[in-house]
Amino acid sequence: MIFELLSHPIPWYVGGPLIGLTVPVLYIIGNKPLGVSSSFRHLCAPFMPKRFAYFNYNWKEKGGWNLKFVLGIAMGGVLASLTMPESYHIKLAPETVSTLRQSYGITNVSGLVPAELFNWESLLTFKGFFLLVFGGLLIGFGSRYASGCTAGHGITGMANLQKASLVATAGFFIGGMISTYFILPYILN
Repeated sequence: MIFELLSHPIPWYVGGPLIGLTVPVLYIIGNKPLGVSSSFRHLCAPFMPKRFAYFNYNWKEKGGWNLKFVLGIAMGGVLASLTMPESYHIKLAPETVSTLRQSYGITNVSGLVPAELFNWESLLTFKGFFLLVFGGLLIGFGSRYASGCTAGHGITGMANLQKASLVATAGFFIGGMISTYFILPYILN
C-alpha cells in the first residue's frame, strides 16, 4: 500500500509546502538551520589534527544534531532499500523515459537510479569513476566552497532572504543546466 502510494512523485503543491515548513519548524524547535553539507566538517573534526583551524572547534556543540539528522537520512535509505519490494519502481513521465533512452542511452529506468550508471561494475570504468567519484568530490568541494549545499542555500537561505543564497541557488541551476545539456551527453554516449 505505502509503496504504491510512493510510486508516484509527490505533487509540487504538497512537497513544496512540506519542505518549506521544515525550515521554521527547525528554527522554532531548536534554532537550527536545515542543511547537510556542514555534517562532513562535523564528522571530520574529531579526527583532524588541531593545527587545521577549519576543524578546530567544538564540534559536539555545533554539529551533534546535524550528525543525527544525516544519520537518520542514511538509516531511512537503508530501511527503504531493505523493505522495498523488488517490483517497486518510480513511474516516470513518458517524455522523460524517451529522453533518457534516445539522448543518453539509458535503457533501464525501472529502479530508483539508472542501473547503467550506478552500480559496482561501472565504478571500475572511466565513465563510472568520473561520474561517481570525481563528481562526488566536486559536489563536496563545491558545497563547502559555497558555504552550503542546495538544501542549505535553496531552502534555508532563500527562506531567510539571504543574497548569497540567491546567488548560490542561481549557480546551482546554471551548473545543472550546463551539466545536463553540454557535459552529460558527451560522457554518456
